[in-house]
Amino acid sequence: MSQIPKDFYRLFGSKYMDYYMTFLVAICEESSRSGSTLGLTEQECRTIINEKLTETTIDWSEERFDEEGSLLTRSNMAAVCLNYFEEWGWLRKDYDETLNSYVVSFPEYSQLYVELFQKLYKEEDSSERESVLAVYSYLFTYSSDAEKNNEILESALQTSRRLSRMLGNMREGMRGYFDELSRQRDFRGIQEVLVKEINNSDSKKYAILTTTDSFYRYKEAVKELIDQNLAENELRQQELEQKIFSMSTAERETLTGIRLQRALTRCEEASDLIVQIEREFDAVEKRYNRLIEQKTIFASRAAARIRYLLQEGDRREDKTLQLVNLLSRSDKKEEIIQDLAEKIQVTSPFRVITEKSLYSRRDSDKEAFAPAAVQKPVEEPENGLEEFVLKPLYTHREIDRFRRQHMKHGVFEADSKDIQSVEDLEKLFFVWQEATELAEGKQKIEVGEELVSQGETGFKFSRLTIEEKN
Repeated sequence: MSQIPKDFYRLFGSKYMDYYMTFLVAICEESSRSGSTLGLTEQECRTIINEKLTETTIDWSEERFDEEGSLLTRSNMAAVCLNYFEEWGWLRKDYDETLNSYVVSFPEYSQLYVELFQKLYKEEDSSERESVLAVYSYLFTYSSDAEKNNEILESALQTSRRLSRMLGNMREGMRGYFDELSRQRDFRGIQEVLVKEINNSDSKKYAILTTTDSFYRYKEAVKELIDQNLAENELRQQELEQKIFSMSTAERETLTGIRLQRALTRCEEASDLIVQIEREFDAVEKRYNRLIEQKTIFASRAAARIRYLLQEGDRREDKTLQLVNLLSRSDKKEEIIQDLAEKIQVTSPFRVITEKSLYSRRDSDKEAFAPAAVQKPVEEPENGLEEFVLKPLYTHREIDRFRRQHMKHGVFEADSKDIQSVEDLEKLFFVWQEATELAEGKQKIEVGEELVSQGETGFKFSRLTIEEKN
């Protein structure tokens, strides 16, 4: 703390604090990309600040003064800010004889604060650290690591805890939107609350969890890796215990014995870490599911609030509803509407809105299925078989059962006595179709007689025989 200058914290008391933080982050990022070992020159820093000023929304039409009383303009603000950074200790300048100019760099204490500013301004970094994909990556790396470094598991545990903490904070943040939503009395207020809830940082992280990070996609993979690592670790632990148990007391004191004991200790620590990761991930899953429920309830309450305003409105604040109630009770409704139209200078003739003019909910119930009568074709083929198409009304098991019922000594045989219904005839056609398609000369298929037309009643079946050739 003794290294920090006394004016260092004056940045946080300035009304331009947000701009100062943005400028410092931009200078730090450009300095890290620069090839210079000493840092950026003062001219380069002023150029970076001017580029950031073009992205700001400062109104330069009015005179602006800082806390020191210095006049700030569009042309001198970069130089003034850089001068403050050097005076307050955020930047350190050194003269470079090669460049013949001053170069600036970040002291160690200042760099810690600027890195924190970067994390605050770049939410994607935190969302990357607090993601299911990161937990999956750590566990997969540990399973592939030959050394089985426990620090990888510790990183996975910390990431799981941060993810669980983030989901808890998101649920707490949702409660504030519930209270704010219940206080709204008009549509504009509800719309503003919904837009704020959608655009806040928590909703962006929630969107990453459900899309890019794909929680449900990696959830099962993480659980499988946890079980796999735990099983492999227990197997290694058993092997090490057997090796140590088979060694004598003197051998355990040797370098090999000490290494085996250390490896056994690391296995025990790894088992504890994996179990903790499993517990944390279970908590993450529960909080994620509760957050989804809370999001659904929030949307339902917003819709209910909108329906309430559509139907009832707010009698205390909604002047439009008071006007409608006044018109409904007055006998001079037409005169009042005419005077109102003249006052507000409407561009089109007014008309009275009836119940049919209002929005009504569409009936979402589907109409019941009503099968239409099949129309007979005008022209029928001579034998009528070309229009006959079998539909898959029966399963393979039912067809096989029908085939076995009519098998005698390895020969399928069915005549007019066996076929007594339309179902039997359809099954027989399936048997005949399968036999003709798969026969390939191995089966002998015989039909007793030609089909004889019976007029309107259809055709009369004679006999079908299917026999395997030797």
